[in-house]
Amino acid sequence: MSAKLTIARLKKFGQTFEISVDPDLALEFKQGKRNDIHEVLHAEHIYSDASKGLKISEDLLQKIFKTTDPLVIAAVIVKEGEIQLTAEHRKKEQEQKLNRLIDLIHRQAVDPKTGYPHPPGRIRAAMEQGKMHLDDHRTVEEQFDEVISKLRPILPINIEQKKLTLTIPPQFTGKAYAVVKSGSKILSETWNPDGSWTATVEMPAGLKFEFIDKLNALTHGQVVVRE
Repeated sequence: MSAKLTIARLKKFGQTFEISVDPDLALEFKQGKRNDIHEVLHAEHIYSDASKGLKISEDLLQKIFKTTDPLVIAAVIVKEGEIQLTAEHRKKEQEQKLNRLIDLIHRQAVDPKTGYPHPPGRIRAAMEQGKMHLDDHRTVEEQFDEVISKLRPILPINIEQKKLTLTIPPQFTGKAYAVVKSGSKILSETWNPDGSWTATVEMPAGLKFEFIDKLNALTHGQVVVRE
């Protein structure tokens, strides 16, 4: 195996699980932009050390993951683990994330003095002035409010907020809760007799459609959203 392979790695119960992946496709899969794990992989094998070609036994895979299916296990490794990116890929990913955040702020934030959006260049300059750096391990949505708070002493900003009431069917509540918590502020929540979960949440208005799209994808369109 080539020493230049990009590795996705997950440490679980004291054991290291590795797979060989395409870095760009693996990132897209991790971010939910791609659904086919098969096209992410260079080989459908689970390793303890991919660079040496040391494979994990099926008995251990069954014990830890409750399956020996390499595609199911690979999806878990990419989603929950760490992708060992090259410096070039890390720089590219960081720049894409920064540009996305600046675009979100430009589309949602206005100067309260004029009522007009701040130009992207002004937002970037303010972030540089405040020496702000994004966390590679958190989504743009998770860092949005934090960045806005740090920008306010440098750049006057108003953000329109939107409230939504969501009802998640019982079979999706586990995964949906994490999405809701990372993408919004939960104002109130109720567990219904049928096991479904209803929550009233608040978020920047510009994130509403993307937030609803994620929940629709997760629940196969069964989420109920009321404004």
